[in-house]
Amino acid sequence: VQLVQSGAELRNPGASVKVSCKASGYTFTSYYIDWVRQAPGQGLEWMGRIDPVDGHTKYAQKFQGRVTFTADTSTTTAYVELSSLRSEDTAVYYCNVDLGSEVWWGQGTQVTVSS
Repeated sequence: VQLVQSGAELRNPGASVKVSCKASGYTFTSYYIDWVRQAPGQGLEWMGRIDPVDGHTKYAQKFQGRVTFTADTSTTTAYVELSSLRSEDTAVYYCNVDLGSEVWWGQGTQVTVSS
């Protein structure tokens, strides 16, 4: 099982960012993908999840209206897009999948919001 994320991003406040998570080694459409972030000096913060089989999403209330999860079954890749970025969104963003026996994590993507 592998979750490979896209590289670090630097954005200005007010911009958007889209991070990808390429999954392999398991049946992509059989498990939710969760997105979690960790800001500097803070704990993990759950952002929500997507069911790749039908695109159904669940967003943490804090991010509703600003975040969009998508999944491309043809490339087994999940995406998170966050808009109206502010400095507090500076964090490492992770995707993960719980296969029951083990939770697998992407390597993380650093997103820095700074003018």
